[in-house]
Amino acid sequence: MGQLEDMDAFVRVVEAGGITRAAEQMGVAKSAVSRRLVELEGRLGVQLVQRTTRQSSLTEAGRGYYERALQILADVNELNATTSDTKAQLEGGLKIAVPLSFGLQHLVPAINAFVDAHPKLVIHLDFSYRQVDLVEEGFDLAIRIAELQDSTLIARRIAPIRFALCASRAYLESNGPPTMPQDLKDHDALQYALLSGSSWKFISPQGRQVTAPIRVRMRANNGEFLRDAAVDGQGIARLPTFIVWREIECGELVPLMTDHAIEPLNAYAIYPQTRHLSQRVRALIDFLVKRFEGEPYWDRSI
Repeated sequence: MGQLEDMDAFVRVVEAGGITRAAEQMGVAKSAVSRRLVELEGRLGVQLVQRTTRQSSLTEAGRGYYERALQILADVNELNATTSDTKAQLEGGLKIAVPLSFGLQHLVPAINAFVDAHPKLVIHLDFSYRQVDLVEEGFDLAIRIAELQDSTLIARRIAPIRFALCASRAYLESNGPPTMPQDLKDHDALQYALLSGSSWKFISPQGRQVTAPIRVRMRANNGEFLRDAAVDGQGIARLPTFIVWREIECGELVPLMTDHAIEPLNAYAIYPQTRHLSQRVRALIDFLVKRFEGEPYWDRSI
């Protein structure tokens, strides 16, 4: 086994927190990872990792070697990516975490198009609202809609995520439309469950932030459910436009208080700073950035 492969196995052990987890992520036997680590330490003549029955920790020599190994592997990966034929077929696995609604509605067609261009890829998609630990769970990449706070992650913006306040015509005929944020306390609100509190924030036409109390009638952790409830006349929903754009376009939902803005978010492709990008991950990120550049198609008719 070559030294670069041994070095890669060592980095995986460090990032996963142990040989067992690293072996699971790599899809190989634990003994194979342990053997690579032993061969690397034997070649260097120094112990890099202290092993116990429960966990592994870096020695002082291991910490220094880990930092240099990351850079070497990244340089080799970059060299291979820039030297190889850009039309060469990508191979191997990609494990990607994506948000459920945005993933199913908008990322699946994009990923299918990417796989059509590279049929030797093996894709593992995890659709979930939870925030996965990329390193611990062995993900190559995650798509997140958020205000990113974690400085250990590298992010590339994929698309802007805008929001709309909307309700059905039947609901508005029965209850009247709100014209100011303060009016919302007298309406039935359909609230996304992961948002804490019972208020919505807006930016007034004068640029001031306004916090409006709401009367929550339904709370759910699924945007499609809340959208359908709004179409059914159950109340007013505050949802991403990528969920409600078709209903707004066809008139099933009516945008409200459009003079009051809602702070947008962004969809990002993220990966750890410590993760050297494979050519297939880099190619997928570039593909998604290109596909969603400019104004998103779901916002063009709103």
